[in-house]
Amino acid sequence: MLKRSVTRRLAAAIGAAGLVTTMAVTSAATAQAAVPDKWGFAFVDTPRVAVRGQVIVRFPNLAARAGVVHVTAVNKGPVGCQAQKWLPKGPDELVYVRCYKAKGFGSGRFVPVFSRFTALFTTSSKGSIPAGAGYGYVHFQPGHGIVAKFNSSGRAITVRHPFAGHWTVTMAGLGSDVQAGGVQVTAVNGSVPVRCQLQDWTWRPAGQVFDIECILGHASPWDTGWTLSHQRETSITGARPDKFAYTFNNKTPQPGPYTPAPAGINFNSQSGLNTITGTERGLRAARLPLVGALPDIALVTPFRPLLGFCNLNGLWATQVPDVSARVGCFDARGVPANRAWLITYTTS
Repeated sequence: MLKRSVTRRLAAAIGAAGLVTTMAVTSAATAQAAVPDKWGFAFVDTPRVAVRGQVIVRFPNLAARAGVVHVTAVNKGPVGCQAQKWLPKGPDELVYVRCYKAKGFGSGRFVPVFSRFTALFTTSSKGSIPAGAGYGYVHFQPGHGIVAKFNSSGRAITVRHPFAGHWTVTMAGLGSDVQAGGVQVTAVNGSVPVRCQLQDWTWRPAGQVFDIECILGHASPWDTGWTLSHQRETSITGARPDKFAYTFNNKTPQPGPYTPAPAGINFNSQSGLNTITGTERGLRAARLPLVGALPDIALVTPFRPLLGFCNLNGLWATQVPDVSARVGCFDARGVPANRAWLITYTTS
């Protein structure tokens, strides 16, 4: 049976200021024997009082001194969302999100707008990861450098900033002989519409190397905050629930259906075979078999070479036992464009 209930993904109470209180889809783990320490996710639908601009997602009982946030717009149009900031308030974690829409077809101008979106907060300090798996994240802010990080190998995470709008992240100890795992990147900015993407990904036995690029408007490289998470045989929270998957649409000209390769970037915890199918310009669908269950979350990140952004074209379909998610992509001016992207999906 097709299950698309918003309330089963997010039990929410919305205030006039755009406050969203998540309840049903959060979990807190205080023991230090496993990763993560705390995590929560939400699908945010229409507030009762829509306020253009800022939306605040409240994750009850998840207050933390550090951690990372990822967000993805859920919209059929050229809309992208970014994190503004996140902070503890009492026992809760507040995540501030703002979404922007391209104003006019191909104009390159972006205006704040309310859009549905997915949001994830997770934090880890230490804990065990099964052999063969790996997990790491980093939150970078201009003027402060790395403000939060985690590496399941216990090795260093470094960030180089060679020029405006470009950073190189090295996660030592999470290496692989072949390309393996998944990546999510989110822009963090409280004042202007910026978009960040994974520009390059290099793997080697000693560690993973990721290049991030961010732009303001449709072309200007921009120094901004961002988060990056890398998963390998774990969910995007760092946990290993029974059902999760990730894959990489790395053959954009191919209409499909096709199976992304190499096998390491196309993981399914139930040994299902994830596939990608093209539908129309700028639109692809990912099918993730056998992992569907509620509550759940999906996130998307664009990959080079085209500067632009991607979103979830609509609420992903959790038709137990399978999941289907449509991903829409646009160039930097908001025109639909075929491009590579990475998607991650997890249940609680």
